[in-house]
Amino acid sequence: MKIEQIYTGCLAEAAYYIESKGEAAIIDPLRETAPYLRKAEGNGTKIKYIFETHFHADFVSGHVELAGKTGATIVYGPNADCGFKCYSAKDGEEFKIGDITIKVLHTPGHTPESTTFLLIDENKKQHCIFTGDTLFIGDVGRPDLAIKSDVTERDLAGMLYDSLHNKILPLPDDVIVYPAHGAGSACGKSMSKETFDTLGHQKKVNYALQPISKEEFIKEVTTGLLPPPQYFSKNAMLNKQGAGSLDKVYENGLIKLSPDELETVVESTHAMIIDTRDPLIFGAGFVPGSINIGLNGQFAPWVGALITDLNQAIVVVCDEEKEEETIRRLARVGYDNTLGYLNGGVEAWKKAGKPVDSIATINADEFKEKYNAKLNVLDVRKPSEYEGGHVANVENKPLDFINDWTVELSPKNTYYIHCAGGYRSMITASILKARGFENLVNIAGGYSEIAKTDIPKSNLVTEIK
Repeated sequence: MKIEQIYTGCLAEAAYYIESKGEAAIIDPLRETAPYLRKAEGNGTKIKYIFETHFHADFVSGHVELAGKTGATIVYGPNADCGFKCYSAKDGEEFKIGDITIKVLHTPGHTPESTTFLLIDENKKQHCIFTGDTLFIGDVGRPDLAIKSDVTERDLAGMLYDSLHNKILPLPDDVIVYPAHGAGSACGKSMSKETFDTLGHQKKVNYALQPISKEEFIKEVTTGLLPPPQYFSKNAMLNKQGAGSLDKVYENGLIKLSPDELETVVESTHAMIIDTRDPLIFGAGFVPGSINIGLNGQFAPWVGALITDLNQAIVVVCDEEKEEETIRRLARVGYDNTLGYLNGGVEAWKKAGKPVDSIATINADEFKEKYNAKLNVLDVRKPSEYEGGHVANVENKPLDFINDWTVELSPKNTYYIHCAGGYRSMITASILKARGFENLVNIAGGYSEIAKTDIPKSNLVTEIK
């Protein structure tokens, strides 16, 4: 028996490759099928099943394309209404993969169809559970992503409580918990950086598995939830219907564009220019109108949070040999309409005599020299980060909600922008620049460096205590 966790850091997502006696199964695959096909081919195994723990909201699954290339059966738990050929398993139903068994444990709560898959090894021992978004390490799945007119988040939270107490907590303590996500995912509130653990340890440390009443549990898991990113519901619908071919996305996106051709494409299609280079390199010189979302951070989630139309035409500016990776990571969250990339990057743009824009950057010490209480400072971190410490008299303007608060700003003012380390502040600055704001200053190092200075600060967490 072989179990391999395939963890993708930028999405904080875990897929799983399971193998026994020449047969394999994939659990919660990402959009690209090549990694799974290579593993199976390299090991001389046949992919028999593709198990989906639920209709994922934070990425597009490659289940349909993988099934088409392998002949594998796509398996969901009860209540899964698919727009493609799949098998909706019954609670308690079992599937054989070589000498091991996968047992279906229907665990609704995160979504109605959410299912945990229990692996029983060749010795008939309950070995591990693949919990999807039902149980994380240190947390549980949020219950507000599948609400309907007749199902509220409180209803789903109640279902989640029952699922945990009736299906998961009775399992042996040495069972290994393999979730679909880790720290950084928006599918929970406070996931651990660890990507697996024993159930026994989770019973001790996970707040959601403590001996509390259902009402207390419902209150706990529904309190403090930020609104889900706007792309979640769209990705969930794509997964229910089945996404198109990733090969076709590559074919359309891996087109070299000269500077003149890029301008033509942008003008004719209203394409958005996404520049995926390092924020500081971007700030020093970029194609006017570009939005910087660096590949060195949580690229795909931020694309999904900020670009409201999955069909938005996109052209890419990136470092050399990063074109395919950029297109793949866009497609992971459903942005398939990439129309090419700037051949030769910004250097080719400059050599063609095209205009170059820039955004000023200063460090924390330079910011300290300029700081006064009347300075316009934008703290674009998440509310929880802001509450833990921020520059005094500065309001929180989370990047997540930039489309809401931009209208409060004046394009005539100068704005000093910071996040925690500099990634989100440059995203913010690039968006504002594209919207006509000229006087923008990015603070390199963000609050992690500002905190080291003697600029006046406030800490809401300490003040509340």
